[in-house]
Amino acid sequence: MYGMLGFYLLDRHFKVNFGLEAALRQTLIMFTQFYDPGLQPITGFGRYFAGSIYGVGAATIGYALLMLTRPVLVRRRARPEERARARQIVEKYGRSSLARATLFDDKVYFFSPGGSMIAYVVKGRIALALGDPIGPAGDLVPAIGNYQIFCSKNDWQPAFYQTLPDTLESYHSAGFNSLKIGDEAIIDLGGFTLEGRSNKGLRSGFNRLTKLDHHTRVYSPPLPDDLLRELFAISNEWLATMHGSEKHFSLGWFEDDYIRNGPVMVVQTPQGTISAFANLVPEYTLNEVSVDLMRHRNNVVPGTMDYLFVALFEWARERGYTTFNLGLSSLSGIGEHNEDPAIEKGLHFIYEHINQFYNFKGLHAFKEKFHPEWSPRYLIYPDAASLPAVAAALIRADSGDQSLMELLKGIRR
Repeated sequence: MYGMLGFYLLDRHFKVNFGLEAALRQTLIMFTQFYDPGLQPITGFGRYFAGSIYGVGAATIGYALLMLTRPVLVRRRARPEERARARQIVEKYGRSSLARATLFDDKVYFFSPGGSMIAYVVKGRIALALGDPIGPAGDLVPAIGNYQIFCSKNDWQPAFYQTLPDTLESYHSAGFNSLKIGDEAIIDLGGFTLEGRSNKGLRSGFNRLTKLDHHTRVYSPPLPDDLLRELFAISNEWLATMHGSEKHFSLGWFEDDYIRNGPVMVVQTPQGTISAFANLVPEYTLNEVSVDLMRHRNNVVPGTMDYLFVALFEWARERGYTTFNLGLSSLSGIGEHNEDPAIEKGLHFIYEHINQFYNFKGLHAFKEKFHPEWSPRYLIYPDAASLPAVAAALIRADSGDQSLMELLKGIRR
C-alpha cells in the first residue's frame, strides 16, 4: 500500500505517470528485485521515495523471516533461575509420581501468572507437557488457558501426557480431547502383606532369597563415588541385556547427579556384591514414594526383583509412607468394552498383539502380583487431526531424539 499509493500520488516526481495498476506493478518489482534501472526520478524527493521502497521491502521480508523462524528460535534450554523457580513450585505443590521428572534437564518451563508451572518439551510443532500443571489448585484452569495462548503465539499445538483423572473436566472445558493411555499401579502399604494363598509365590520367593543370605540396604544421599560406579556398571549391563538405551521425558536416566542425590536400595548377594538396585523418588505433598530406575545384573537369582520390591514396601511403610507408586502400566485396561472409543480399541489391539516388540503384558503382570490399586492416566490433545503428531512427539521425547534405526533396535526394552 505504501509503494502503490506513493507512486500513484507522487508520479510528478518521476518521468512516468503512474496509474494504480502501474504503481502496484512498479512496487512489486522493487520489492522482489530490489533494483529497477528503468525508474527515473526527476526530483530529490523522488530519489528519496524510491530508496525508501527498498528499505521497506527489506524490513518487511526480514520481519516475515523472523516470524517464520520464531518457533525455532525460542527452543532453548531452561535458565538456572527458571530451574530454581520450577523446583520451588514442585516442592511446594507437587503431588504425582511425575513431579520429580519435571525437573530433569530435558524440560523447559512455562510459568502462569497464578503461580503454576508447566514442564514441557517441543518436538516438531507439539509442545508436550509432562503431567498436569503444578501449582495452586485454583490456578489449574487459568494455567491451561495461558499455556494455550503461549503455544499459539509460538505456532505450537499443546498436549499433556499422563494427566490425572480428576483434572479431565478442566481440559475438556478448554476444548481438549482425552485418551486413556494406561493405569498407574499404587500399593496401599497399610494393607500390603505376604500372607494368604494369592501371595504364596511371592512369599516363597522372598523367603528363599532370605535363606540364601541375600539382603537389602538403603544408601542415603549423597552416594559415594565407588557405589555410583558400581551402580553405573549394573545399569549398563542391564541396558545391554535389554538391547535398549536410556529413556527420557517421563522416566529418569542414569545421570550422576540424579542418582547420587537420592536414596537407593540395593540387593546384596552373600558375596557382598550388588545384584540389583532401584532409586526412590519423592512425591512432595503426597505421603507417597515412587521408584524410577529398576536395574539388575543379567545373572541374578530368579526372584531378585520381587525380593527387592517387597523390601522397598517394608522400608517405605516403616518410614510412615501411606502408598508406593510402581509407575504406569501402559495400555492396560484400554478398549476392553464395546462402548469404548475406536482409538482406545486400536490401542487395545496393540496391547494384545504386538507384545513381541514391547512387553506390555509382562510389565503389567509383574506389577499385578503385588495387588495394586489401578489409577487411570490420560493423554490430552487438541483434536483428532493432531493425534499422529502428538504420538510422534511423544516417541521422540521418550527416546531422547534417537534416530529411527536406534529406536527400532531398542524398542524391545
